[in-house]
Amino acid sequence: MSKIIATAAIRGAHETVDLAEAKIKEAIDSKGPSHEVAFPNTGYFLPVIYALTGEKVEKVSDMEKILKIAKDLLPEEPADKLWLPYLGNTLDAGIATLFGAEMIMALRYIGIGDPPVNDLYLGAADDVIMRARGVEFVDGSAPGFAAVVGAAPTNEEAVAIARELQGKNLYIFMAGSTNGRCIADQLAEEGVQLGWETRLVPFDPHVYGQIYSVGFATRAAMSFGGVQPGDYKRTLSYNKNRIFAFVMALGEVDPIKYAAAAGAISYGFPTIADTDIPEILPTGVCTYEHVVSNVPRDKIVQKSIEVRGLKIKVDKIDIPVAYSAAFEGERIRKDDLYIEFGGSKTECFEFLSMKDMEEVEDGKIEVIGPQVADMPEKSRLPLAVVVDVAGRKMQKDFEPILERQLHHMVNGAEGVMHIGQRDTAWIRIGKKAVEKGFSLADFGKIFHAKLMSDFPAIVDKVQVKIITDQEQVSALMPEARKAYAERDERVAGLTDNSVDIFYSCTLCQSFAPKHVCIISPQRLGLCGAYNWLDGKASYEINPTGPNQPVDKGALIDEEKGEWIGINEYLAKATQGNVEKLYAYSIMENPMTSCGCFEAIVAHLPLMDMETGDIRSGFMVVNRDYPGMTPFGMSFSTMAGLVGGGVQTPGLMGIGKYYVTSEKFVSADGGFARLVWLPKDLKEALRPLLEKQCERIGDPSFLDKVGDETVATTMEELAVFLKSVNHPVMQMDPLM
Repeated sequence: MSKIIATAAIRGAHETVDLAEAKIKEAIDSKGPSHEVAFPNTGYFLPVIYALTGEKVEKVSDMEKILKIAKDLLPEEPADKLWLPYLGNTLDAGIATLFGAEMIMALRYIGIGDPPVNDLYLGAADDVIMRARGVEFVDGSAPGFAAVVGAAPTNEEAVAIARELQGKNLYIFMAGSTNGRCIADQLAEEGVQLGWETRLVPFDPHVYGQIYSVGFATRAAMSFGGVQPGDYKRTLSYNKNRIFAFVMALGEVDPIKYAAAAGAISYGFPTIADTDIPEILPTGVCTYEHVVSNVPRDKIVQKSIEVRGLKIKVDKIDIPVAYSAAFEGERIRKDDLYIEFGGSKTECFEFLSMKDMEEVEDGKIEVIGPQVADMPEKSRLPLAVVVDVAGRKMQKDFEPILERQLHHMVNGAEGVMHIGQRDTAWIRIGKKAVEKGFSLADFGKIFHAKLMSDFPAIVDKVQVKIITDQEQVSALMPEARKAYAERDERVAGLTDNSVDIFYSCTLCQSFAPKHVCIISPQRLGLCGAYNWLDGKASYEINPTGPNQPVDKGALIDEEKGEWIGINEYLAKATQGNVEKLYAYSIMENPMTSCGCFEAIVAHLPLMDMETGDIRSGFMVVNRDYPGMTPFGMSFSTMAGLVGGGVQTPGLMGIGKYYVTSEKFVSADGGFARLVWLPKDLKEALRPLLEKQCERIGDPSFLDKVGDETVATTMEELAVFLKSVNHPVMQMDPLM
């Protein structure tokens, strides 16, 4: 390897570890050795240190042990006699740099050093963000991330690089500056929308902020891959083989950047630079080359993808704006608005229906009524989006599944915002999109291209009508609403007893090898994205894909939900790790979890303070709730106990809508044992939960269910439940 890189990286590592030592001393002197230190809302402590060493850094004094480990990793100060033609010393220096950087950045959160968050830079991602965004790395919608360090010579080049990365569906993690400027500063100056929603994530202006990128990847290994803390070999191997990331270095590379790059190389993340730095071309730790330099900026994105070995599928759609999943979180605000449809201001609906083959002219797009270009800024128009599909394997049950995809398809267009579905859709088109020539016909082009490419097994033809004529929109609305009602009735009529086939989902098995979801009509997948009809459609679309039909076989226990066929399938699909499933129980042989669940159900042993009797209730907490729960842990901490494909009686990951199912832990007392859930979740699900209350014969039951406004401990909760006469206080305990 290059002697220059080795020398610079080792020097940068020494500088980083020295700075960490000074910051730790400052923290001990000013805060005390027992002062707590952590990144906000995470159950992974300082994740890189935790994963690679197994050490939990919880207070400032814990850092002294990590500092010694880092110093032991450091080679001597660079000298000619120290250079060796292999990566060993440099990689050790890189890991020492990661440890030092993580401690330096963590200390910022207790006031040692610059503030970690400001109006532009977001600081460390918490576990809520990591789990929500981590799902995208599971399902392939985010094939990887680019850790961009430095700045481009011009703002225009910075925007071009960012847009090209977005166009590849990659996340862009930004930290590190060139001559005092970070690419995040350049994008902000050009009015580019930054944040997790657009996948343009500004962490910190210093290169040490890239520790948040490495930490994000590290937590993915522990959360989704079941890698245990301290198993450094599996951590590094997992990241090389599962998290497709790379470092893009723009501008001058100093010793600290060399040292940080060496740490990234240990993870299998190569560095691609636009400057003439020494290269490391032989393969070994990384999939292909380790450092590639002097790459023209208009070629650097494609070269980075090539060096990392990424396989990216991007559909080319003939529209005048960029198209990518990275734009799905984009918001069109009032000042940016050119025209809008729906949002309770005008009539607006989307209706996809199955037609016979001869009724559909493939690729036909009609626009009926006023056009966008004919309207003044800030206009509002009614809108009907009518999509007809035909296919040899198309079925009526697939209509709502495909219709739901229209939301994501529209949002992929730069400068377009779509919220809601059916007759509650709200669409906005921004000024810049209209300036580039975006028209209503482009909606049709998007729908045709995406439906044909994403669903080739069931869709053979697509035609689209876009209607803005008020009279025609109003005339078609009742027809659409009638179809919506019929669909809801058809889905609502499905029960676990009415079908012989359930569906598996192994989408997350590459991250959690022991886990398989079993999806039934009355229990959706843990991620909340797949119900029984989705599994059926997915199998039709891709017969060898992650959703496979599972014959229930003979019934063993109706109350617990046990079937011979399900047990046999799970034993085979999990290599014998799960041999028995009780589909309706949390206390015995419950469903396993990966790391993508929307919520967690937990058993709470509650003491009646008057009698001393123990009662059993169930708590549900969703990933968006950051606070403490009566279980004594936050969601992020509990998640570490649930994932990894292990059956954990008393704890179970779920899709949040499972709470509204008649089969919600029905073998253990069901909905009547629900005693606590966060207020926001309670309100979001209130209409469906109230139906559950009516089903159990207690219309006021929801008012008896606690939330964080009345209790965050089991003791407080027990008192509240007693005061409202919750039925659980008269039910027998489960343990």
